[in-house]
Amino acid sequence: MTAYAIAHLRATTVNEDVLRYIETIQATLDPFGGRFLVHGAQAEVVEGPWTGTVVVVAFPDTAAARAWYASEAYQAILPLRTRHITGEVVIVDGVPDGYDARTTAAALRAEAGL
Repeated sequence: MTAYAIAHLRATTVNEDVLRYIETIQATLDPFGGRFLVHGAQAEVVEGPWTGTVVVVAFPDTAAARAWYASEAYQAILPLRTRHITGEVVIVDGVPDGYDARTTAAALRAEAGL
């Protein structure tokens, strides 16, 4: 099942470290099948507070996403970003083909006795 690395990053001033990070990150993703779905897009805020940008990278599965993040190649460039940009990064599983939210609602109803 596809997994995603999602980052919510705060705005920053572009500098040499950040540019080097952006220029080299793709090479760290390629061995793990990672591909950008969203990269640095400004979010259209329709609910709640939000600042910064969004990055979404798809991987073949959670193991590949975890292996990429822990890889020597990515860890070597990670400080180029973290020294200058704050934010949160999470790895999450996607949903299977044919997913229907009603199934989740039914399971939650059953668990809650509703």
